[in-house]
Amino acid sequence: MKTLKNLFLSLFVIAFVASCENSTLIDDSEDLLTGNAITGGLLSFDKTSIGYVVGDGAVYTASGSVYQGNVQTTSIDVYKSFTSSTTGESTNEELLESITISNTEIGQSPAFATSFNYEDLISGLTLSGNPLPTSDGALSIGDTFILRFVSTLSTGEKVANGSTVKVSVGTRFAGLYRPVYGEYYRIGVLTYTTADWEAFCPVTAIESVDATTYRVVEYFGPFSGNEWYFQIDENDKITYPDETPDGDAQLGNGQPFITCESNASDFANDGLPCGSESNFVVKDDVNGADQLHMTFGYFTGGSGPRTFYQILEKIVD
Repeated sequence: MKTLKNLFLSLFVIAFVASCENSTLIDDSEDLLTGNAITGGLLSFDKTSIGYVVGDGAVYTASGSVYQGNVQTTSIDVYKSFTSSTTGESTNEELLESITISNTEIGQSPAFATSFNYEDLISGLTLSGNPLPTSDGALSIGDTFILRFVSTLSTGEKVANGSTVKVSVGTRFAGLYRPVYGEYYRIGVLTYTTADWEAFCPVTAIESVDATTYRVVEYFGPFSGNEWYFQIDENDKITYPDETPDGDAQLGNGQPFITCESNASDFANDGLPCGSESNFVVKDDVNGADQLHMTFGYFTGGSGPRTFYQILEKIVD
Protein backbone atom coordinates (compact mmCIF):
# COMPACT_ATOMS: atom_id res chain seq x y z
CA MET A 1 0.00 0.00 0.00
CA LYS A 2 2.85 2.34 0.91
CA THR A 3 4.62 1.51 -2.36
CA LEU A 4 1.46 2.26 -4.33
CA LYS A 5 1.06 5.61 -2.55
CA ASN A 6 4.66 6.61 -3.34
CA LEU A 7 4.17 5.64 -6.98
CA PHE A 8 1.03 7.79 -7.19
CA LEU A 9 2.87 10.74 -5.62
CA SER A 10 5.75 10.41 -8.09
CA LEU A 11 3.41 10.36 -11.05
CA PHE A 12 1.63 13.48 -9.72
CA VAL A 13 4.92 15.39 -9.36
CA ILE A 14 6.03 14.46 -12.87
CA ALA A 15 2.69 15.57 -14.30
CA PHE A 16 2.79 18.85 -12.36
CA VAL A 17 6.35 19.66 -13.49
CA ALA A 18 5.49 18.86 -17.09
CA SER A 19 2.43 21.07 -16.83
CA CYS A 20 4.48 23.96 -15.42
CA GLU A 21 7.15 23.58 -18.07
CA ASN A 22 4.59 23.55 -20.85
CA SER A 23 2.84 26.62 -19.44
CA THR A 24 6.07 28.66 -19.48
CA LEU A 25 7.45 27.36 -22.76
CA ILE A 26 7.51 30.12 -25.40
CA ASP A 27 8.13 29.32 -29.05
CA ASP A 28 10.55 31.84 -30.54
CA SER A 29 8.12 32.38 -33.38
CA GLU A 30 5.34 33.63 -31.11
CA ASP A 31 5.41 37.41 -31.19
CA LEU A 32 2.51 39.17 -29.53
CA LEU A 33 0.81 41.41 -32.06
CA THR A 34 -2.68 42.76 -32.53
CA GLY A 35 -5.68 40.53 -33.06
CA ASN A 36 -4.96 36.80 -32.96
CA ALA A 37 -1.56 36.96 -34.65
CA ILE A 38 1.16 35.38 -32.51
CA THR A 39 3.27 33.80 -35.24
CA GLY A 40 6.01 36.29 -36.12
CA GLY A 41 6.36 39.83 -37.38
CA LEU A 42 6.98 41.65 -34.13
CA LEU A 43 8.93 44.88 -34.61
CA SER A 44 11.20 46.63 -32.14
CA PHE A 45 11.41 50.41 -32.61
CA ASP A 46 14.39 52.64 -31.89
CA LYS A 47 11.96 55.43 -30.94
CA THR A 48 8.19 55.44 -30.69
CA SER A 49 8.01 59.25 -30.60
CA ILE A 50 9.57 61.69 -33.07
CA GLY A 51 9.49 65.46 -32.71
CA TYR A 52 8.61 67.21 -35.95
CA VAL A 53 9.97 70.76 -36.04
CA VAL A 54 7.87 73.19 -38.05
CA GLY A 55 9.77 75.05 -40.74
CA ASP A 56 13.07 73.18 -40.67
CA GLY A 57 12.49 71.26 -43.91
CA ALA A 58 14.22 68.22 -42.48
CA VAL A 59 13.96 64.56 -43.39
CA TYR A 60 12.96 62.33 -40.47
CA THR A 61 13.49 58.61 -39.98
CA ALA A 62 11.55 55.94 -38.10
CA SER A 63 13.65 52.84 -37.58
CA GLY A 64 13.92 49.58 -35.71
CA SER A 65 14.50 45.85 -36.14
CA VAL A 66 12.46 42.69 -36.64
CA TYR A 67 13.23 39.34 -35.04
CA GLN A 68 13.18 36.43 -37.46
CA GLY A 69 11.71 33.38 -35.76
CA ASN A 70 10.40 30.16 -37.28
CA VAL A 71 7.95 32.33 -39.19
CA GLN A 72 9.87 35.15 -40.88
CA THR A 73 8.93 38.69 -41.82
CA THR A 74 9.48 39.38 -45.52
CA SER A 75 8.21 42.96 -45.77
CA ILE A 76 6.74 45.81 -43.72
CA ASP A 77 4.05 48.21 -44.88
CA VAL A 78 4.10 51.61 -43.17
CA TYR A 79 0.79 53.47 -43.01
CA LYS A 80 0.31 57.11 -42.04
CA SER A 81 -2.56 59.19 -40.67
CA PHE A 82 -2.97 62.59 -39.02
CA THR A 83 -4.89 63.80 -35.96
CA SER A 84 -5.71 67.45 -35.27
CA SER A 85 -4.98 68.63 -31.73
CA THR A 86 -7.59 71.37 -32.17
CA THR A 87 -10.61 69.29 -33.16
CA GLY A 88 -9.52 65.74 -32.33
CA GLU A 89 -10.49 64.67 -35.87
CA SER A 90 -8.35 62.21 -37.81
CA THR A 91 -7.65 61.78 -41.50
CA ASN A 92 -7.87 58.71 -43.65
CA GLU A 93 -4.94 56.30 -43.55
CA GLU A 94 -2.58 55.95 -46.52
CA LEU A 95 0.46 53.83 -47.32
CA LEU A 96 3.71 55.70 -46.72
CA GLU A 97 6.17 53.01 -47.82
CA SER A 98 6.63 49.26 -48.27
CA ILE A 99 9.95 47.98 -46.93
CA THR A 100 11.42 44.68 -48.17
CA ILE A 101 13.24 42.61 -45.54
CA SER A 102 15.92 40.64 -47.38
CA ASN A 103 17.51 38.95 -44.35
CA THR A 104 15.10 36.19 -43.34
CA GLU A 105 17.60 33.96 -41.54
CA ILE A 106 16.13 32.46 -38.39
CA GLY A 107 17.55 34.04 -35.24
CA GLN A 108 18.60 37.27 -36.95
CA SER A 109 17.21 40.76 -36.20
CA PRO A 110 17.57 42.77 -39.40
CA ALA A 111 17.13 46.52 -39.23
CA PHE A 112 14.53 48.51 -41.13
CA ALA A 113 13.92 52.23 -41.64
CA THR A 114 11.56 54.61 -43.39
CA SER A 115 12.48 58.24 -44.08
CA PHE A 116 10.06 61.04 -44.84
CA ASN A 117 9.57 64.79 -45.07
CA TYR A 118 6.45 66.92 -44.72
CA GLU A 119 5.35 66.37 -48.30
CA ASP A 120 5.59 62.61 -47.80
CA LEU A 121 3.50 62.77 -44.64
CA ILE A 122 0.62 64.81 -46.05
CA SER A 123 0.35 63.19 -49.49
CA GLY A 124 -3.09 61.61 -49.94
CA LEU A 125 -4.41 62.60 -46.52
CA THR A 126 -7.62 64.59 -46.11
CA LEU A 127 -9.21 66.07 -43.01
CA SER A 128 -12.95 66.80 -43.10
CA GLY A 129 -12.81 66.40 -46.87
CA ASN A 130 -9.91 68.81 -47.36
CA PRO A 131 -6.23 68.07 -48.03
CA LEU A 132 -3.76 68.94 -45.31
CA PRO A 133 -2.04 72.34 -45.72
CA THR A 134 0.91 72.45 -48.10
CA SER A 135 2.87 74.53 -45.57
CA ASP A 136 3.65 73.02 -42.18
CA GLY A 137 3.40 76.53 -40.74
CA ALA A 138 -0.38 76.10 -40.86
CA LEU A 139 -0.26 73.15 -38.44
CA SER A 140 -0.99 73.53 -34.74
CA ILE A 141 1.38 72.63 -31.96
CA GLY A 142 0.37 69.21 -30.69
CA ASP A 143 -0.90 67.89 -34.03
CA THR A 144 0.32 64.35 -34.68
CA PHE A 145 1.05 62.00 -37.52
CA ILE A 146 0.73 58.32 -36.60
CA LEU A 147 2.80 55.65 -38.37
CA ARG A 148 1.32 52.15 -38.22
CA PHE A 149 3.32 49.07 -39.23
CA VAL A 150 1.95 45.91 -40.85
CA SER A 151 4.27 42.92 -41.28
CA THR A 152 3.95 40.41 -44.11
CA LEU A 153 5.03 36.94 -43.02
CA SER A 154 6.61 34.08 -44.95
CA THR A 155 3.23 32.34 -44.70
CA GLY A 156 1.64 35.21 -46.62
CA GLU A 157 -0.24 36.40 -43.57
CA LYS A 158 -0.32 40.12 -42.74
CA VAL A 159 -0.21 41.16 -39.08
CA ALA A 160 -0.45 44.65 -37.57
CA ASN A 161 1.96 45.56 -34.81
CA GLY A 162 0.44 46.87 -31.60
CA SER A 163 3.04 49.64 -31.29
CA THR A 164 3.00 52.75 -33.47
CA VAL A 165 5.36 55.67 -34.00
CA LYS A 166 3.98 59.12 -33.17
CA VAL A 167 5.35 62.13 -35.07
CA SER A 168 4.43 65.14 -32.93
CA VAL A 169 4.37 68.66 -34.35
CA GLY A 170 6.39 71.17 -32.37
CA THR A 171 8.82 74.01 -32.96
CA ARG A 172 12.57 74.13 -32.92
CA PHE A 173 13.05 76.97 -30.49
CA ALA A 174 10.92 75.77 -27.58
CA GLY A 175 12.96 74.51 -24.64
CA LEU A 176 15.20 75.58 -21.78
CA TYR A 177 17.77 78.34 -22.23
CA ARG A 178 20.77 79.63 -20.33
CA PRO A 179 22.03 83.23 -20.40
CA VAL A 180 25.15 83.93 -22.46
CA TYR A 181 25.06 87.73 -22.21
CA GLY A 182 22.88 90.34 -20.56
CA GLU A 183 22.58 94.10 -20.04
CA TYR A 184 19.79 95.97 -18.27
CA TYR A 185 19.54 99.76 -18.15
CA ARG A 186 17.26 101.56 -15.70
CA ILE A 187 16.58 105.07 -16.97
CA GLY A 188 19.90 105.15 -18.80
CA VAL A 189 21.99 103.55 -16.04
CA LEU A 190 23.57 100.11 -16.48
CA THR A 191 22.12 98.22 -13.52
CA TYR A 192 22.42 94.49 -14.27
CA THR A 193 24.92 92.52 -16.36
CA THR A 194 25.47 88.90 -17.39
CA ALA A 195 26.42 87.88 -13.85
CA ASP A 196 22.98 88.97 -12.65
CA TRP A 197 21.25 86.93 -15.36
CA GLU A 198 23.30 83.92 -14.26
CA ALA A 199 22.41 84.52 -10.61
CA PHE A 200 18.70 85.34 -10.95
CA CYS A 201 17.63 83.34 -14.02
CA PRO A 202 20.16 80.60 -14.84
CA VAL A 203 17.44 78.73 -16.76
CA THR A 204 14.62 80.34 -18.76
CA ALA A 205 11.75 78.23 -20.10
CA ILE A 206 10.36 79.07 -23.53
CA GLU A 207 7.19 77.33 -24.75
CA SER A 208 5.57 77.02 -28.17
CA VAL A 209 2.20 78.70 -28.65
CA ASP A 210 1.88 78.07 -32.37
CA ALA A 211 4.22 77.60 -35.32
CA THR A 212 5.81 81.06 -34.91
CA THR A 213 4.81 82.35 -31.46
CA TYR A 214 6.63 81.61 -28.20
CA ARG A 215 5.83 82.21 -24.55
CA VAL A 216 8.60 83.16 -22.12
CA VAL A 217 7.75 81.73 -18.73
CA GLU A 218 8.63 83.65 -15.55
CA TYR A 219 11.61 85.80 -16.55
CA PHE A 220 11.68 89.23 -18.22
CA GLY A 221 15.43 89.60 -18.47
CA PRO A 222 16.50 88.75 -14.91
CA PHE A 223 13.14 89.74 -13.36
CA SER A 224 10.79 86.99 -12.19
CA GLY A 225 7.00 86.94 -12.13
CA ASN A 226 6.47 87.61 -15.83
CA GLU A 227 4.94 86.00 -18.90
CA TRP A 228 5.51 87.51 -22.32
CA TYR A 229 5.62 86.60 -26.00
CA PHE A 230 7.79 86.87 -29.08
CA GLN A 231 7.66 85.55 -32.62
CA ILE A 232 10.22 84.10 -35.03
CA ASP A 233 9.57 84.34 -38.77
CA GLU A 234 10.88 82.21 -41.64
CA ASN A 235 13.97 84.43 -41.88
CA ASP A 236 14.82 83.85 -38.19
CA LYS A 237 13.87 87.43 -37.32
CA ILE A 238 12.51 87.99 -33.79
CA THR A 239 9.61 90.38 -33.27
CA TYR A 240 7.36 91.20 -30.32
CA PRO A 241 3.55 91.31 -30.72
CA ASP A 242 1.61 94.22 -29.27
CA GLU A 243 -0.87 91.79 -27.74
CA THR A 244 -0.79 88.38 -26.10
CA PRO A 245 -2.66 85.47 -27.74
CA ASP A 246 -5.58 86.29 -25.40
CA GLY A 247 -5.78 89.82 -26.79
CA ASP A 248 -4.32 91.60 -23.76
CA ALA A 249 -1.65 94.26 -24.11
CA GLN A 250 1.88 92.88 -23.95
CA LEU A 251 3.57 93.89 -20.68
CA GLY A 252 6.92 93.65 -18.96
CA ASN A 253 7.02 93.80 -15.17
CA GLY A 254 3.44 95.03 -15.43
CA GLN A 255 4.38 98.00 -17.62
CA PRO A 256 3.89 98.70 -21.35
CA PHE A 257 6.23 96.66 -23.55
CA ILE A 258 8.66 98.61 -25.77
CA THR A 259 10.74 97.54 -28.75
CA CYS A 260 13.41 98.92 -31.06
CA GLU A 261 10.63 100.01 -33.39
CA SER A 262 8.39 101.68 -30.82
CA ASN A 263 11.13 103.40 -28.76
CA ALA A 264 14.24 103.49 -30.95
CA SER A 265 15.83 106.48 -29.19
CA ASP A 266 15.60 104.88 -25.74
CA PHE A 267 17.61 101.86 -26.87
CA ALA A 268 20.04 104.03 -28.83
CA ASN A 269 20.68 106.21 -25.79
CA ASP A 270 21.64 103.12 -23.81
CA GLY A 271 23.87 101.84 -26.60
CA LEU A 272 21.90 98.65 -27.09
CA PRO A 273 21.82 96.95 -30.49
CA CYS A 274 18.78 97.24 -32.73
CA GLY A 275 18.07 96.76 -36.42
CA SER A 276 20.23 94.09 -38.03
CA GLU A 277 22.41 93.85 -34.91
CA SER A 278 19.78 92.20 -32.70
CA ASN A 279 16.47 90.39 -32.54
CA PHE A 280 17.50 87.38 -34.57
CA VAL A 281 18.22 83.68 -34.17
CA VAL A 282 21.60 82.03 -34.61
CA LYS A 283 20.98 78.39 -35.46
CA ASP A 284 23.29 75.59 -34.40
CA ASP A 285 22.50 72.82 -36.86
CA VAL A 286 25.24 70.59 -35.46
CA ASN A 287 24.61 70.53 -31.72
CA GLY A 288 21.21 72.23 -31.45
CA ALA A 289 22.46 74.99 -29.13
CA ASP A 290 20.52 77.74 -30.92
CA GLN A 291 20.90 81.32 -29.68
CA LEU A 292 18.30 84.05 -29.33
CA HIS A 293 19.65 87.63 -29.58
CA MET A 294 16.98 89.91 -28.14
CA THR A 295 16.54 93.64 -27.48
CA PHE A 296 13.33 94.73 -25.72
CA GLY A 297 12.08 96.59 -22.66
CA TYR A 298 9.25 98.35 -20.88
CA PHE A 299 8.37 101.93 -20.06
CA THR A 300 7.31 103.15 -16.64
CA GLY A 301 5.11 106.21 -16.83
CA GLY A 302 6.47 109.22 -14.92
CA SER A 303 9.88 107.53 -14.68
CA GLY A 304 11.29 106.33 -17.97
CA PRO A 305 12.49 103.35 -20.00
CA ARG A 306 13.93 100.05 -18.82
CA THR A 307 15.89 98.46 -21.65
CA PHE A 308 17.29 94.95 -22.02
CA TYR A 309 19.69 93.14 -24.30
CA GLN A 310 20.18 89.43 -23.81
CA ILE A 311 21.58 86.40 -25.60
CA LEU A 312 20.03 83.10 -24.56
CA GLU A 313 21.40 79.73 -25.64
CA LYS A 314 19.32 76.58 -25.80
CA ILE A 315 20.35 73.92 -23.30
CA VAL A 316 21.03 70.65 -25.09
CA ASP A 317 20.84 67.35 -23.19
